[in-house]
Amino acid sequence: MFYTKKNRPALVLITFIILFSVSCNPSRRAIKAPLKEEGVEYLFNKLKEHELKFDWLSAKFSAEYENSGITLSFGGQMRIRKDSLIWLSLTPMLGIEAIRIMISQDSVKMINRLDDTFFIGDYDNVNRFLNTNIDYDILQAFLIGNDFQAYENSKFRASVDNGEYKLSTSGRQKLKKFVKNSNENLKVYIQNIWLNAQTFKITYADVKEIRKENIKLEASYLNFDDIKGQPFPMNMEFFIRADNNIRVKTDFSKISINVPLQFPFKIPANYKQIK
Repeated sequence: MFYTKKNRPALVLITFIILFSVSCNPSRRAIKAPLKEEGVEYLFNKLKEHELKFDWLSAKFSAEYENSGITLSFGGQMRIRKDSLIWLSLTPMLGIEAIRIMISQDSVKMINRLDDTFFIGDYDNVNRFLNTNIDYDILQAFLIGNDFQAYENSKFRASVDNGEYKLSTSGRQKLKKFVKNSNENLKVYIQNIWLNAQTFKITYADVKEIRKENIKLEASYLNFDDIKGQPFPMNMEFFIRADNNIRVKTDFSKISINVPLQFPFKIPANYKQIK
């Protein structure tokens, strides 16, 4: 092709494409290089190395909840004793606590101060209500942007997707030492995790149970801030994709790590239990 005034636009476009490709390819090659040399183990080691490490965690948050065309806004507090307890206090904009929740490895408790009731149950009750299939480990991981701790890692595949690392598996089961009954062992999860190529923090994750592929949990993590030398996502967005989609957008503030906490949970004597 010889240069003329007529073909000048085409030559400029071709030059731009070539320059863009050249500038992008080394970065992509650099991201893929460790996967070729070390494989999926490279990503898992980096993921675990850069996960949030803590024994105690507390935070204030504001949240927006959407379900079936209804939107609710509220604030609250979250406290976590790692691998043991999750405590939530939900407060409407008037500043008076409406709901208090305490979640352990095998139970879920809730006090509803709006109608003087309380609930005590297990994860089967919660999963039927939310149309999900989660346990404590999955819930804790989603709330802090970490990977699951009690599940096997051997069946993942590693790749590069849109400038980020991606881990995916079609069969992830709970480790035997964490299984308490035979039914729990039957759960097999399909999962995808996207990692920032520089920080190795989770930016997006989704999971669904292999027997319930029409129900999917998703989480996005944005705007990481330094908390005692560890990046923490100050903005999170959660989705439950099912017959009725649920969306929760959360903005965190006043994060505290490794300061011992109290988890007050006292049910007033006049409250009625709900099933």
